Parts: sequence; C-alpha cells; structure tokens
Amino acid sequence: MPPTQIDLRRLILLLTLAVALLLSANGFYASYRTQREQLIQQTQEANRVYAAKLGQGIEQLLDSIHLQLGYSATLLPKWMDQPERLQEETERLLRQSRIFNAIFVVRNDGLVLAGSPESLGLLNQTLRTNGALEALQKHRFLISAPYISARNNLVVFISQPILDHYGRYLGYVGGSIYLQQQNVLHRLLGEHFYQDSSYLYVVDRDRRLIYHKDPLRIGDTVVGNPAVERVIAGEMGTLQLTNSDGIEMLAGFAPVPTAGWGIVAQRPLAVTEQELNRLMLDNLRQALPLLLLSLIGIWWLSQRISRPLWQLARSAQQWGTDESLEQVRNIKTWYFEANQLKRAVLSSLALMHQRLGRLSQESLTDPLTGLRNRRGMHQQLDSWREHRQPFAAVALDIDHFKRVNDQYGHEFGDRVLQNLARLMANGSRPSDLLCRTGGEEFLMLLPNADLETARQVAERVRCSMAETRHGECSAITLSAGVAHWPETAEDVEEVLKRADEALYQAKNEGRNRVVVSEAAYA
Repeated sequence: MPPTQIDLRRLILLLTLAVALLLSANGFYASYRTQREQLIQQTQEANRVYAAKLGQGIEQLLDSIHLQLGYSATLLPKWMDQPERLQEETERLLRQSRIFNAIFVVRNDGLVLAGSPESLGLLNQTLRTNGALEALQKHRFLISAPYISARNNLVVFISQPILDHYGRYLGYVGGSIYLQQQNVLHRLLGEHFYQDSSYLYVVDRDRRLIYHKDPLRIGDTVVGNPAVERVIAGEMGTLQLTNSDGIEMLAGFAPVPTAGWGIVAQRPLAVTEQELNRLMLDNLRQALPLLLLSLIGIWWLSQRISRPLWQLARSAQQWGTDESLEQVRNIKTWYFEANQLKRAVLSSLALMHQRLGRLSQESLTDPLTGLRNRRGMHQQLDSWREHRQPFAAVALDIDHFKRVNDQYGHEFGDRVLQNLARLMANGSRPSDLLCRTGGEEFLMLLPNADLETARQVAERVRCSMAETRHGECSAITLSAGVAHWPETAEDVEEVLKRADEALYQAKNEGRNRVVVSEAAYA
C-alpha cells in the first residue's frame, strides 16, 4: 500500500473518532453555555431577592425606630425642664433598642438637654452638625445623609420632632448610627448568604457608601456604577457589571424607599463559573468510560466492516488469475454494501455489456428530442419486417418551420421541436416507436394499429400542437400523412414513402391537417 494512502479500517476509526469528538465537544460546549446562562440568571435573581429581603428588613427596622422615637417624643414634652427624666429616657432608648450608638434630646435652639452615653460630653452644648441643623429646620421624622459628627464620627442621624399638646415645636429626640463602627447595619447585613467572596453594600441617595464589607470604603462616593444609579432611582433589578477592582460581578439590587438608600448584593462571575466548571468536569469524568467503551466497539466493528472489502480489493489485484473468481465467491459479505460490491465484481462483464449497449442506444437516439434517429428507426423496422409485424406510419412536419427559426431564432425552434416530441409521447403508447427523421420531420410507427387508429392519433397530435402556446409565437401547426404496412404497400420503405406523399398532400391542401395515403383505398 502506498505510504500516502490509508486503509478503510483506519479511515473508519479516524472519521468516527473525529465525529465523536466534534459531537461531544459541541454538546459539551452547548451544555456549558446553556447552564452558564442559567446559572448567571439564577445568581443575579438570588442576589436581587436577597437585596429586596434585606431592604424589607431595613424598612421594618426604620418603621420600628420611627415608632420608638415617636413614642418617646410623646413622653418628653412634660419632662423638658427635668434633666434627670430626660437622661433616663435617652438611656432607656439606647439600651432597649440597641439600634443607635448615641441618643440625644435637643431643644429647639439646638441645645443638648440629655444624651447617652454621657461619655460623649455634649450635655448643654449647642449642636451645629448637618443632621442637627436639618432636624431643627424640617420638624418631621428624618433620616439624614451621612455626615461627620461633633465627635468626628461618620454618622447617620435619625430624629423625631417633640411637640407639646398645642403642636408647638419644642425640639427633637434622635439617635446616631456610627457608620464606621459596629452598628445595627453590621448586625443586619454583615452575614452574606454566600460563604465566598460575595458581598453587599448600601448607598444613600447621594451615592455615598453607608455600609460596605471594607470599613475603609464607608463614606466614599460611588461613581459610574450602573447598579447604584438605578437603585437610587428607585429601581429593583439585576446587572452584570465590573466593580471598582476590575472584577466582573453578578449584581442584584433593591431600594429602601423610606431612607432613600439602595442595597446592592453581588457575587463574582468567576466564583459562579467555578461551580459550573466543577460540574462540567464531573460530567466529563462520568462520560469518559462510556466514550472509551464506544471507541473499543468501533475499533472491533471497523475490522469486521473492512475485512470483506480488503479481501475484494486483494482479489481485484489478481483479476487475471483463474482462482480470482472463486476467491470472490468465497468472501463472506455479511452486510449489504459489501454483498452488493461482491455481486458487482462477479457481474463486471455483464455491466460492461450493459455499458456498451447503453452507448449503442445513445447512437440510436436524437440528442435534442430523445426520440429515435434514422439509425434507430431502421433497426426497429428491420426487426418488424423480419417478424412480419404490421404497423401504421404517421409522418409529421411542422408548418413554416423555417419562418419560425428565422423570426424567433434557432433556440426557440429547438424548444418547438422538443414540445412536439413531448406531444407525440403524450399521444402514443409505450410500444409505439417515435422518431425524428430530419430537421422538423418526425415519424410515428404504431405496431398493430390500423389506418383509422393511426389517423386518430395523428389528428390528436395535430390538435395538441395547434392548441399549445410556444412563448411569444402563439400558433404553430403541423401537417401529417398516414400510411400502413402491409395495407398501403408491400415494401416497408414504400410505406414510408407513401406516408411522406400523404404529408406533402396535406401541405399542398393548406397545411394543419392529416391526410391518409390514397393507396389505402385502392
């Protein structure tokens, strides 16, 4: 075997292996892509739900703070001139709620009347911080934006106005949450449900971080983060984004409407993909044994498939020996294709004869119309003459065909000839012999047909031709002459001559008609 060729067994193995690997890789990749998209969507949705749940928790917390401060504010008007009672109330609020880092009662001029813890040292001082001034101005339940307090802490201040029974504003009671120290937000948000590098953060309406896993980030302003932009606009949803460290994250976000805050929960895309990678590797490990077993089975089957073909090929190399035919007969061909090939080898001589016969048939056929040519016609006539086979002859000729060729071109004329051949086939029997004997001259030889039957056949073809539209040339007719052997003449050639004479008589009588040879009536 030449070194550049490969035997069938190896070819089957290589092709099967290539197909198996391609299909497996495609299926593996498609499965990976589908599961990856699903996992990303599930992770984003889980983060969104988690952010929404925490948002509801913060809303409930703020409602609770509002109730607590509101209740305290109803008690404080009668104690505004009793420092001891005010101090007791601030200590009660601080210890009971464990929400605030500090509690204050402040008069309407900003003077601190009471505060806990006392270590802050703000008693009888006037507060001029952002939260304090905003509370004095707005006289309503208020959650401040983050600011630096009098003791240099980054705080959020929540306050409730104190009104007497006439509705006069006396001051406010409020609490500070120290954002950079342990506070209620740390207790509520500090444990993320993913035990990995996932995390969440909270921003206020000014995009400032009021909670983050990294305390050093608290107070920073977040810029260019699409999740932050959407959540402070009051939207809830999911996004795939890149964080400030350049890490792709899967984020879900939800607003806290009461405070104007937004919660963003996010998980690194790489962590999510690691889980999928582990799953896909497990699937691959489970599929490998089956793949190896399949390859072993393919190797065995390829040997069985290639063996009879290899034996046939070896026998073909010994075609000239006397034993080759017997060798081919003894080859066991257990599947259809090999058995067919064996039969083909055994009948190669017959196939050669068939090919020669086909070539002979082509030599008897007109290439344009597929009808018999003159050679084919005479071959059949010789057979009929020998067997004394009666037949009718119908000679056909297209009227004014030269004019059609001159006016519309030879290509159009060829189509007209092909149309006539088709009409002749439609109007005849399978046993009839249809011939093209010249340019526009045709002949129908009808075995065992009498003159009247032949005339009807000719008339049917003539009418079909007259009714057929041929492109831009709507009307093309033909003339026909009919004769019979042996009724019209004893000699076959004479019958064809009589059919031609009847055809020319039809031409002379005005064309587009059928004429039966007069000798038929002699």
